[in-house]
Amino acid sequence: MNVKMLFTALIALLPFTMQAAEKQRDFTIGQNTFLLDGKPFVVKAAEVHYPRIPQAYWDHRIKMCKALGMNTLCLYVFWNIHEQAEGQFDFTGNNDVAAFCRLAQKNGMYVIVRPGPYVCAEWEMGGLPWWLLKKKDIRLREQDSYFMERVKIFEEKVAEQLASLTIQNGGPIIMVQVENEYGSYGEDKAYVSEIRDVLKANWYKKNSKGELVGPALFQCDWSSNFTKNGLDDLVWTMNFGTGANIDQQFKRLGELRPDAPKMCSEFWSGWFDKWGARHETRPAKDMVAGIDEMLSKGISFSLYMTHGGTSFGHWAGANSPGFAPDVTSYDYDAPINEWGLATPKFYELRKTMEKYNDGKKMPAVPKAPMGIITVPAFRLTEFVPILFGFDKIEEGALKTFEEMDLGWGSMMYSCTLPEIPSTSTLSANIHDFGQVFINGQYIGKIDRVKNEKTLTLPAVKKGARLDILVEGMGRINFGRAIKDFKGIVGDLTLTAEYNNAEYTIKPQKWLNTTIPDDYETAVKALRTGSTKNLAKNHNDLTTKPGYYRGYFNLKKVGDTFLNFEKWGKGQVYVNGHAMGRIWSIGPQQTLYVPGCWLKKGQNEVVVLDVVGPHETVVWGQDTPELNKLQLEKSNKHNNIGDKPDLNSMTPVAKGAFKSGNGWQAINFVNAAKGRYLAIECTSLHDGSDVAAIAELYVQGTNGKRLSRETWTTKYADSEEDNGNHTGDKVYDLQESTYWQTVKGSGFPHLLVIDLGSEQTIKALEYLPRAEQGAPGSIKDFKIFVY
Repeated sequence: MNVKMLFTALIALLPFTMQAAEKQRDFTIGQNTFLLDGKPFVVKAAEVHYPRIPQAYWDHRIKMCKALGMNTLCLYVFWNIHEQAEGQFDFTGNNDVAAFCRLAQKNGMYVIVRPGPYVCAEWEMGGLPWWLLKKKDIRLREQDSYFMERVKIFEEKVAEQLASLTIQNGGPIIMVQVENEYGSYGEDKAYVSEIRDVLKANWYKKNSKGELVGPALFQCDWSSNFTKNGLDDLVWTMNFGTGANIDQQFKRLGELRPDAPKMCSEFWSGWFDKWGARHETRPAKDMVAGIDEMLSKGISFSLYMTHGGTSFGHWAGANSPGFAPDVTSYDYDAPINEWGLATPKFYELRKTMEKYNDGKKMPAVPKAPMGIITVPAFRLTEFVPILFGFDKIEEGALKTFEEMDLGWGSMMYSCTLPEIPSTSTLSANIHDFGQVFINGQYIGKIDRVKNEKTLTLPAVKKGARLDILVEGMGRINFGRAIKDFKGIVGDLTLTAEYNNAEYTIKPQKWLNTTIPDDYETAVKALRTGSTKNLAKNHNDLTTKPGYYRGYFNLKKVGDTFLNFEKWGKGQVYVNGHAMGRIWSIGPQQTLYVPGCWLKKGQNEVVVLDVVGPHETVVWGQDTPELNKLQLEKSNKHNNIGDKPDLNSMTPVAKGAFKSGNGWQAINFVNAAKGRYLAIECTSLHDGSDVAAIAELYVQGTNGKRLSRETWTTKYADSEEDNGNHTGDKVYDLQESTYWQTVKGSGFPHLLVIDLGSEQTIKALEYLPRAEQGAPGSIKDFKIFVY
């Protein structure tokens, strides 16, 4: 090519180059719609969480979401998995959120990023790092100087990874969330505004015109509380679940911002599971109908979850009020199941999504990266007692995990007792599962899940050794209780009566011993401990807490589900990977083991069982077991001895609730004092006999809601426990869950709540179910306080 031809070619390319440079992509807010490059755009987002999916399977899960008809992926950024120790950040491997976003773009998907700092997500401490609690007086999710200092550092690190991937920079990220459901935590616009400013400072850059440009910033909340912290310059989105009355959910938003686009930023496809309760499911038809309605009205959505995955290791959190730890599986009854396959719910939704695919053919459903295999039963034949996992030991007063610089695991608390010639009552605030031993003999347990705080001890001689083994489970991830210290929190006392007097003993000199929850500690214990062969005489050790190890061999790798229903309680590691928690009470009895973490030949399984197994056998099956309870007693609250005699009481209020959705308040003529709240229902608006209540609050004399942290269910004449519609649902901070009676159980229906202590109450707030028509809503009622 001569000089003239080269010059001509360059001139020909120049306009294209200049045009490309001038054309900057954008995602903005238009009238009643989002705008992608200036054109109306409906967000059809699939919520997926990169830490809950093995990195080797990321591409497959993204393709599954696209095959469902989604155009966007929505994801949280989990602070505590990226900064597990203060100042030490990890964005590599399964934590490489930027790689996940680039993979989304490669598959033609946009991305919504939710960088917290709080995320909830049924994740340990809602995504906040445990080490924040080393500062005892810290105020989480407020303008606490230390908290905000660490938030700013974290958000800077996230922006270093992701800000270059915004749509304005040619990447896939179109929206970024400011905080998360803050209306369910408090009212603090100054704090939310500071989080917004932190994100703007890190995500927004000046363009060639000197204008600050960046992704659309939004906040999400419930329709009942979004105005508490709503900022004028942010997009407002609503969160609600399958079956909700959609027009009702957006009614208030439409009144305040009639020209704003509507989006359900979390449309709950199912629900999460808790230890000791039934596996949660939601009807596919209700989910599909809701999405169909939203799309027909041009409403954007994010389906939470489209694929839930697994809370591997110790990352599952716990719900509140009370303490309700989440299981390892995050299947969520989502359209794409825990192990990445399409469910019937997937195909039902895909048919509807086809109608809104602009006439284009839907992408093919991709083949799973691996098949499912089974593993014949095998025994874990090596054992060492848990004491070989002891790490740090400090003598002195009782210390929490956090004071001992322990994030996750267990602690042994030991002291020497004086002579106590009679039985005594041990009282302690144990977080979360404590086993008590005297001179090495097991006495009993204190289980925070059951709200237990005391245990009767036998008489002891001087010098007897008291050991309390405390396992910490997931920190609470929702509500004000997220400041969740682990171990023995506060003092421990022993109270006994002898010699015609009552004695209170408060041991002061303790040995505080940490037992970290990690694979390295487990293999070190097995290496240094005295191993025993359990194959010949395994029954001798079946009740001992400790480390167990065994192996299985594979000719072909694939995904499998290892069954631990014969075991007690603890953690499992496979080939060094932390697989998650096990607990014999269920409902989850298997752990999902991805084939990408297995290998041909020998595979290692290590179990830290803090209780001890009934049998040291494990096997791999081709389907999971997510709904098998092995409880000491039923979850129902129908002990007839707890039923009050209402005939001898005068109601503090009676009348009829209004029909329809939304909160209602009943003011009492006079303030009432009592520990127990009873609601008697004698008729329903829909004419059926199946009553339901989504949420209850009581107000004090100042008109403010009283804390529900100490509430428990005292009595319920009827509870539909197969669907987890038990009495505790009326105070679980979740408007989409509800107490519901069993069909045919007959009137009157009665629910009694133990408030935890005597309270003075002036009003009751009642929320019926969120679905269209508020099914099961109460008409005629009586309220008692005693």
